[in-house]
Amino acid sequence: MTATDWVGTILTVVIFILMVVAYFQVFRPKNRDSLESRKHIPFDDDHQDIGDNDGGK
Repeated sequence: MTATDWVGTILTVVIFILMVVAYFQVFRPKNRDSLESRKHIPFDDDHQDIGDNDGGK
């Protein structure tokens, strides 16, 4: 196998392992409360006041 084949194989295996870890972390019942408490984080950036609030005047 060439170096490119090894890099692709290792990258594929690492991504697979990370996906399995993420799967088990998300779907474990004991993690439900901590994940539910953080489900609105992507929308919190819309409500922060950044800089001046004068509309660029």
